[in-house]
Amino acid sequence: MYNVIIYLYSFGVAIASLFSEKVRKMRRGEREAVSVLKEKVDPEAQYVWFHAASLGEFEQGRPLMERLRRDHPEYKILLTFFSPSGYEVRKNYEGADIVCYLPLDTISNARRFLRAVRPVMAFFIKYEFWYNYLHILKHRGVPVYSVSSIFRPNQVFFRWYGRQYGRVLKCFTHFFVQNEVSKSLLATLGIHEVTVVGDTRFDRVLQIKDDAKKLEEVEYFCQYNIADDPDDDLIFAYAGYTPPQGVFVAGSSWPPDEDIFIRYFREKRLFGYGKWKMIIAPHVIDEDHLQQIEQKLEGLKVVRFTKYDCRKFESADVLIIDCFGLLSSIYRYATVCYVGGGFGVGIHNVVEAAVWGKPVFFGPNNQRFQEAQDLKACGGGLEIGSYDDFSSKMADFIENPQSIQSLGETAGNYVSSRAGSADLIFQHLKL
Repeated sequence: MYNVIIYLYSFGVAIASLFSEKVRKMRRGEREAVSVLKEKVDPEAQYVWFHAASLGEFEQGRPLMERLRRDHPEYKILLTFFSPSGYEVRKNYEGADIVCYLPLDTISNARRFLRAVRPVMAFFIKYEFWYNYLHILKHRGVPVYSVSSIFRPNQVFFRWYGRQYGRVLKCFTHFFVQNEVSKSLLATLGIHEVTVVGDTRFDRVLQIKDDAKKLEEVEYFCQYNIADDPDDDLIFAYAGYTPPQGVFVAGSSWPPDEDIFIRYFREKRLFGYGKWKMIIAPHVIDEDHLQQIEQKLEGLKVVRFTKYDCRKFESADVLIIDCFGLLSSIYRYATVCYVGGGFGVGIHNVVEAAVWGKPVFFGPNNQRFQEAQDLKACGGGLEIGSYDDFSSKMADFIENPQSIQSLGETAGNYVSSRAGSADLIFQHLKL
């Protein structure tokens, strides 16, 4: 049944590729993957294979790849992606020796792919459970590890109709899961090679924080500089300007998110000289979406990041980030953060904002995200379900600014306390 579904999916992708450039890139990359391997694989080398569906999973696997590269240079690294949103951004990642797409999980594709690279070890990040690849790896005796995986009772593996597919989980040598619930659920299937290590994403966001860029364009917009002192305090430095009361940073936003926070700041008249400023980094950066945002902000002073002019930036109300790769550094400039996706596909990376010691707003579709649940529980994350909900919580912040610092510290402490997953995994591997 699984292979029938895969072939039907492959047919659907072929049809979709006629209408979508993104799907065409994915299909082309999958078809060329084996040729890439034949060209680039060193037959004398030992390859460790890391597979990530997309960019988020790549970030979870990155601490392990970089640790392996640093401590065990005798191995080479193969990195594969399933989604163009991961591959296109990281195809030139220098931490891997080969980066390519993973061909669709048919039996023939899996055999050809594994014959071309012959990995000595494999790491599948979070939700990656490819039936044919995993069974062939097991048959060949290749150790396979699931990293930062998380399981819930409603997943197919734990339903009566999914028990046959659930056998794929027994192909893994060991699971490094995020929580005790996942460990208990795997035990119901007779799987006990499981260690609770948390989420490697926390290691990664702390590393990102340490490596974060100082962005002159954003500093001019916010009217402050980052001081070079050990505490990295925010220092307002531009004479002749009144610093804003706060900076609201919305990351990975979608239109339903933007409808809420833009409406609030406009209705409450919080823009203007000496008032709040807003930075919007939308999830989808295309001209249509950027123009939609600008229309919602009509009448305000709006600038785009790529059209930098220091004088215009200093006096602007809203800065739109119209390029990729900056969001993790931009959160440092926030007073309060908002992470989008919670009114649709599911929230994006909340710990990327929380690591800076900022309280984080997000929408209601967050139940599948352990870090969001934890942030809500400790108070560093604030779930909103409507405009009125956001308005009420944001008004509390504005009336009681000391609570912003308190909840922000709670969020930052939460992230710091969850670090160390990569160390635990390498201790178990004993490489």
